[in-house]
Amino acid sequence: MKKNLIITALFALSTTLYAQEPVEWVDPFIGTTNFGTTNPGALRPNGMMSVVPFNVMGSDLNIQDKDSRWWSAPYEYSNKYFTGYAHVALSGVGCPEASSLLIMSTTGELDVDYHNYGSEYTDEKATPGYFSNKLTKYGIKTEVTATTRSSCERYTFPAGKGHILLNLGEGLTNESGAMVRRVSDTEVEGVKLLGTFCYNPGAVFPIYFVMKVDRTPSQSGYWKKQPPMKGVEAEWTVDDGEYKLYTNYNRELSGDDVGFWFTYDNLKEGEQITVRMGVSFVSTENARENLEKEQNGLGFEELCAVARRQWNNELGRIKVSGGTDEQKTIFYTALYHALIHPSILSDYNGEYPQMESGITGQSNNNRYTIFSLWDTYRNLHQLLTLVYPEKQIDMLRSMVGMYKEWGWLPKWELFGRETYTMEGDPASIVIADSYVKGLRDFDIDAAYEAMIKSATTPGKDNPLRPDIDPYIEKGYIPLGYFAKDLSGDNSVSHALEYCLADYAIAQLADSLGKKQDAKKFIKRSQSYRRYFCKEYGTLRPITQEGKFLEDFDAATGKNFENVPGFHEGSAWSYTFAVPHDIEGLTKLMGGKKAFINSLQGVFDNDHYDPANEPDIVYPYLFSRFKGEEWRTQRHVKMLLDSCFKATPDGIPGNDDTGTMSAWAIFSMMGLYPDTPSEPYYTLTTPVFDKIEIQTEKGVITIKTERPDSNSHYIESMTLGGSPLKKYRISHEELMNKRNLTFKLKAQPK
Repeated sequence: MKKNLIITALFALSTTLYAQEPVEWVDPFIGTTNFGTTNPGALRPNGMMSVVPFNVMGSDLNIQDKDSRWWSAPYEYSNKYFTGYAHVALSGVGCPEASSLLIMSTTGELDVDYHNYGSEYTDEKATPGYFSNKLTKYGIKTEVTATTRSSCERYTFPAGKGHILLNLGEGLTNESGAMVRRVSDTEVEGVKLLGTFCYNPGAVFPIYFVMKVDRTPSQSGYWKKQPPMKGVEAEWTVDDGEYKLYTNYNRELSGDDVGFWFTYDNLKEGEQITVRMGVSFVSTENARENLEKEQNGLGFEELCAVARRQWNNELGRIKVSGGTDEQKTIFYTALYHALIHPSILSDYNGEYPQMESGITGQSNNNRYTIFSLWDTYRNLHQLLTLVYPEKQIDMLRSMVGMYKEWGWLPKWELFGRETYTMEGDPASIVIADSYVKGLRDFDIDAAYEAMIKSATTPGKDNPLRPDIDPYIEKGYIPLGYFAKDLSGDNSVSHALEYCLADYAIAQLADSLGKKQDAKKFIKRSQSYRRYFCKEYGTLRPITQEGKFLEDFDAATGKNFENVPGFHEGSAWSYTFAVPHDIEGLTKLMGGKKAFINSLQGVFDNDHYDPANEPDIVYPYLFSRFKGEEWRTQRHVKMLLDSCFKATPDGIPGNDDTGTMSAWAIFSMMGLYPDTPSEPYYTLTTPVFDKIEIQTEKGVITIKTERPDSNSHYIESMTLGGSPLKKYRISHEELMNKRNLTFKLKAQPK
């Protein structure tokens, strides 16, 4: 006990001493409402394990319920009905999945029905690697932390009877079915089925677990939810006959809604029970090893301290000074969110589930999962390439490994299964972007082979580009050719994604000396031009007869309503989504003036959606034109000020596994990778006076001289001490010269 008090004191002291460390600027509650779908749970950087408060299952106290609304996150800030901690959750996604293996603490008589045992709560606290609250119904203080593949949870009870419940029936997953087995008086193990992400019935996978409590219970046992029994007098009556308790059963128990409970009689006031859980996507044996090797006998405070130190090290690769406290909170919270996904899939021993098979693979490097690539190819992987190249290298190896195991690069991969969510061929873009920026320690020959395969295989045999045939033959995809997406026909959106992927292949081909391939794919990347309609000044769907769609409204789709040709957006959301060929689009529009006026109109007429990926680059496109760079500086500042806040609704929508956060990070630093697969950054006004970015080649320093608080526009710049006239610099220039300075002024001209 004395040791625990000393550790607690040291942990509290460290929090005080290091109040200005990066973790102290992180607010995990940002993005937990307004459909940001982040959560304040405990996890390590890119960790497999996350321990997240689950508050989206309803009761009489809370009419919200995960089954009556589209909940894609286990936690929503305005909800206050807690039913346990979920283990392994997704952050910033638009479809419900995982967030299962719920652990709940209660007092009084045993009740295993979550409608009854849930509790309101107060005193929420969250910092990287730690979360706690107090359950008002029970007076229990709950605290959780995590290692990369395991959790440690501490429950402080009032005097009396207490319980630890493991609920395997509830969670966000669309799948059901689990098994739990008693190993000893203090340990259980089992497996739960997860999957059907975004209603893809094929993408299912098991999660294995081992759970240990640190005290022998007075009683323990299983429960199982029973179907209604009409006309039959049951021998048991628990919770109106819905749940059956198994108190004298010592083998495994399976079912759609099963669980295990530990009961402790005569607890003293303030007595604590520690619960530990290890998980694996390979086996219970690996889950146990993950737990034992990673926690290695450390206590709760010690594990919290290690998590804090790890987060400080990761977040500390970028140091900022100047700016307001709110801006620092926004920045470091965004960086925190950007370091959640992709997540490690491989176990402590290097084993992982191979892509789309029941085979167990072995890796000497971290194998990653949760590749939401339609989102992250635009900026998140560029951030990792710049600041965390060792992570990005392992992610590239993971994607190429998936090709070797499955025959295709991933599209939206989840725990070793392909979900086919969204569109395009995004892995090709990520791989090309990293390669042209100098990341080479992966099998580029296999990667290029995979990219060519997806870009040339006929549609009937091509899961990544199922409607590729007319794209190659005609240069466009007509309406009605392929409409298997949930939202209907997305032909224009598909074609634009193929154009971007083909441009990326061209960039890589050129780097590899494959000049004919480069020429071929550059030409294909310009296929979007066939959709341009001079009458509307936008892209416009084409019918199977080769004509423009007649019943057309360029603004329809803004509110994500279904619209022919476009996915989750309007024609305005996609028209400028060709950053690889702004020169070509400018000619189609009639020149610079027409282009600038049209792009400005997107903002003036409220067609721009800051939470939508296709138009995420729009503010930076003004800087392609001399004399118009001030518009980029103005719009980026306005968007940062209005859309990103240090509040629970402080992200403008779904964080999309860190994509919105990465936009804020780059924009606040004053540089943005405007064209994926091109090794360039467009410059804008930094938020901070000084930014130091730790890279493999040394520290990049970005300094800003502002005469006063009203100076937001760039007057002059230098790179490596030399005057800089252009607003777009190469990755190589940034990495080699490393010192970028801005001098600001109050007026744009």
